[in-house]
Amino acid sequence: MPALNHPRLHTETLANGLRVTLRHAPDLKRCAAALRVDAGSHDVPLAWPGLAHFLEHLLFLGTERFPAGQGLMAYVQGHGGQVNAQTCERTTDFFFEVPPQAISAGLERLSDMLAHPRMNLDDQRREREVLHAEFVAWSRDAAARQQFSLFDGVSAAHPLRAFHAGNRYSLPLPQTEFQQALKDFHQRFYQTGQMTLSLVGPQSIDELKSMAQSVGAVLSSGKKIPQLPPVPLMESSANSYQQAGEGRLDLLFAFEALPPSSAQALAFLCHGLNSAKPGGLLATLRASGMADSLKATPLYRFAGQALLHIEFTLPTAVPAGIQEQVLDWLGFFASGQDWSALREEYAALMRRQQQVSSALQLARLDSEQLETGLSDEGVIALKEILQQMGAVDNFSSHWQLPTANPFLRAQPPATSAGLIRGQTSKHRGLRTFAQDRTRSRREHSPMHFSQALPDNTAEGAVYLRWRLDSAPCSSLQSVLEKRLQPLRDDARQAGVECSLSTSGNERLLKMTGLQEPMPAVLEHALKELTKADIAVSHTSATTAPLMPIRQLLKALPEHCLEPTTESDDWQQLWANARWDGLATGLSTQTQAAMGLALSRVPGRPDNQLTPLSSISSQRLWHCIDTGSSEHALLLFCPTATWDIADEAAWRLLAHLCQTPFYQRLRVELQLGYAVFSGLRQIHGQTGLLFGVQSPSVAPVDLLGHIEQFLNELPGMIDDIDDLAFAAQRQALADQFVSTALPVAQAAELLWQSKLAGHSSDYLIQLPEAILRIDRAALLDAALRLNKADGGWRCLATSAAPGGPWQAAK
Repeated sequence: MPALNHPRLHTETLANGLRVTLRHAPDLKRCAAALRVDAGSHDVPLAWPGLAHFLEHLLFLGTERFPAGQGLMAYVQGHGGQVNAQTCERTTDFFFEVPPQAISAGLERLSDMLAHPRMNLDDQRREREVLHAEFVAWSRDAAARQQFSLFDGVSAAHPLRAFHAGNRYSLPLPQTEFQQALKDFHQRFYQTGQMTLSLVGPQSIDELKSMAQSVGAVLSSGKKIPQLPPVPLMESSANSYQQAGEGRLDLLFAFEALPPSSAQALAFLCHGLNSAKPGGLLATLRASGMADSLKATPLYRFAGQALLHIEFTLPTAVPAGIQEQVLDWLGFFASGQDWSALREEYAALMRRQQQVSSALQLARLDSEQLETGLSDEGVIALKEILQQMGAVDNFSSHWQLPTANPFLRAQPPATSAGLIRGQTSKHRGLRTFAQDRTRSRREHSPMHFSQALPDNTAEGAVYLRWRLDSAPCSSLQSVLEKRLQPLRDDARQAGVECSLSTSGNERLLKMTGLQEPMPAVLEHALKELTKADIAVSHTSATTAPLMPIRQLLKALPEHCLEPTTESDDWQQLWANARWDGLATGLSTQTQAAMGLALSRVPGRPDNQLTPLSSISSQRLWHCIDTGSSEHALLLFCPTATWDIADEAAWRLLAHLCQTPFYQRLRVELQLGYAVFSGLRQIHGQTGLLFGVQSPSVAPVDLLGHIEQFLNELPGMIDDIDDLAFAAQRQALADQFVSTALPVAQAAELLWQSKLAGHSSDYLIQLPEAILRIDRAALLDAALRLNKADGGWRCLATSAAPGGPWQAAK
């Protein structure tokens, strides 16, 4: 396995004042840009709350050079990338990720929309209604209201207590004063002196710098403008407060006059607070029955101020003494002097995180301009933070520092199966019976080691699936997830994302990331899952409900499987389980190291594919109670057949629909603020997915708008000229060339192709199948889509409307 490549970071300020950070990461398959503007909601004139957020939205509505259909969002989505923006208290961020060959044109669009927004009144009126819909949904969402209420203990004069989202009433578009304020805010802050551009990709530093200079040449030049510091966070001398609610307790600590390195110090402190290892704060609170979980997060930081939130979920009513326990632990933690051992491990896990981060994650990290780990200056800041929190000197003696993460240490190489005792290299062609049996087991194992991805990189992926006679009950699944959480935390810190997902009677253990720790992670995971003392828990921690559209997305995979009975006997379920799996990108060394763990997988090996369920020509409606007054609907339209040609056609339909669907339902009709479409693969089944959440439009009416859009799809295909059709088809095919796919994305495609029964050269066949689609084939696919040849499955927040829809069981 090759040594990990540590990306090189370059920082400078261009002649026009634009600050740039450039990261050359040769192993990345994507390129990303993050542009931060040092201005946010708290920099807006008091008369116009929401102006900064409103401006962020307006910038995406197109320019004279790049209208909305050709702007940044449409361009990035057309190249299979991702794009978004975020308005915070003192910053506004714009960021996107695309294949390397598309980054230059993406930057052209980004710089043009920031420098030359149209901002005409018609666009403003439409976008204000979208913003108002977001506000209505926020005001009805209990979790959002609770999050905002966390600031109730802050001084009433501090901007954290004010309303900043914007709505129909705070943005008086016809007023000349408002329009002038909007232009003034853009001219004052959207210039190079207020901006930091971070670029990440496999290109050289010189190439990245040339692109950054091109962006800077379009933006207005300017100087850094000091942002006015706010009033003190607290009105009194107190520096903390708490809020209690049903099943939760929130502790908040306010800080003033912190040194510059306080951001890294707060991150290091939160890492210590959040540790669930024995001897720590959370483990002690759990053992005493005082709390089920703990999460420490900085809520706000600017100009030496900070607000730290420690959230506890509680088994019963708020117990006395939690805050005292926190201060006691802080006293113990403060006694660590310079925390040398913890700092060393923390720096190691931060490096691991960067090694497995996407281009977009790295770009956003670089825009924060934070150091990796805790520097000597950070130690000084941490001591100041602990002092302001009131860490006690006479702390208890039972506290312990967290044990070392076992997956951060290099694993010993596995013994080679190529030679045995007494053999030398000249005997390599001779095999023993034992070696032949080992080879036979590997060749007939239900764990398929795919050669579709190269095995000479640092990353890999492992999928391990069990099919059970019955579905474990939800409380049993909750126990399993709780059991695995400490392991998942350690694995994530070591560069491996590990998850256990559930759908009906299937359980899927998935690992993606650095392959070196994977054998040890798998071995530990299997030990946890097969412990004999797993039993149903009749208590569960309360969690804030997801927004309705997210609840539907979470429920969709479950509803794509046949209903099954439930069981709470985990050992009996294991006894009759059948398992199979897929591993890809793994070196022979990692495969050998994984052999022992695979020999201990519970259940019976089974290479037989699960028959794929079909809802051919049916229209099934699932009513989901989300507990919200908001309306939401998902429409999933599977392919008519399992043939890869149909999958390719559906992918091209999804590619062509994405921007027009968003433009029609979100921008023109203003049906809601959560509007999306795309292609999804669920249990090997490929389908088009359309989703809308709306505060006012009922699901049956949302469905009507989607159906009308789909009815017009053949005409839209006819209207595409030949050159544009060929370019769109090529852009889509390029997204699935194996050399351009990140490992995690490629592995998911391979897993879904395995479930669908495709051949092992699927990643070669798919782009070829896309390029073979002509206009006639695509029109035929659009007609079959409208006739629901593959069936339609709808998840909605209301009951089925009647024929042709059937209420699903």
